[in-house]
Amino acid sequence: MHLRQSVTEDEIVSKCKAGSLKHQELLYKHFYGYAMGISARYSINTDDALEVVNDAFIKVFNAINTYHTDKPFRAWLRTIVVNTAIDRRRKELKHLANTDLDNAIGVGNRATVIDNLNVQDILKLMKQLPHMQLTIFNMYEIDGYNHDEIGKILNLPASSSRVYLSRAKEKLRQLLTTETQSHE
Repeated sequence: MHLRQSVTEDEIVSKCKAGSLKHQELLYKHFYGYAMGISARYSINTDDALEVVNDAFIKVFNAINTYHTDKPFRAWLRTIVVNTAIDRRRKELKHLANTDLDNAIGVGNRATVIDNLNVQDILKLMKQLPHMQLTIFNMYEIDGYNHDEIGKILNLPASSSRVYLSRAKEKLRQLLTTETQSHE
């Protein structure tokens, strides 16, 4: 949904700060696709992604008065969606068995170029990564966090973040190789 010419994002945010439910609905509809795109990268399926988006918008509406217009609203929303998705992943990840990273093997650099992949193909391959690898891959490669930041957010050493990222890349290479071989 596009905003009508007469209503700007700033006006909608301002009305949301004043408590207008109508403008909260407009804000939700306007940014739903953007938030869902971010959430989908961190979620196992569409239902999980939708839950993250809804939880994030609840946080947005509860904290909208803390938003300062010196930074774009889209960036503020993105941070909330990413953090909500990470919080959800963190809750799920702590229940999974962690492997001993001290005995991690090195990963080679044999990368292949695949020209015919589209976004859906890449997302499908990413969804096959183990939860921790997917989360760290997203945080590092897509959202730009460094390993120290990832470690602090996920409560693990930066070196573990590096290992999980290496494993994620290697797993993606294997999946790409398998995918390529199946299309030949």
